[in-house]
Amino acid sequence: MSGHVAPKSMYYAVFAALIVGTALTVMVAFIDLGAMNNVLMLGIACTKALLVILFFMHVRWSTRLTWLVVASGFFWLLILFGITMTDYLTRGWVPGTWR
Repeated sequence: MSGHVAPKSMYYAVFAALIVGTALTVMVAFIDLGAMNNVLMLGIACTKALLVILFFMHVRWSTRLTWLVVASGFFWLLILFGITMTDYLTRGWVPGTWR
């Protein structure tokens, strides 16, 4: 079985981008942006996860079936986030359910 052979320089560049993303996350944690802190940190985390999935897991060079499996995993994650947010955002609608 022959697959795509990625150069080491690509791995070093992705590793450097992950380190920069981690540093950005730490810097954002010390800046008070209100509710945007969580949004910005989740955006950075999603970008880092995308880099890991595409390059370290070799999804970028995989078949369309692998892309479909990865996309369905993200779709399922969005469904779970949606269910969680509907629970969180509707708290307090019934008296006695919010402290």
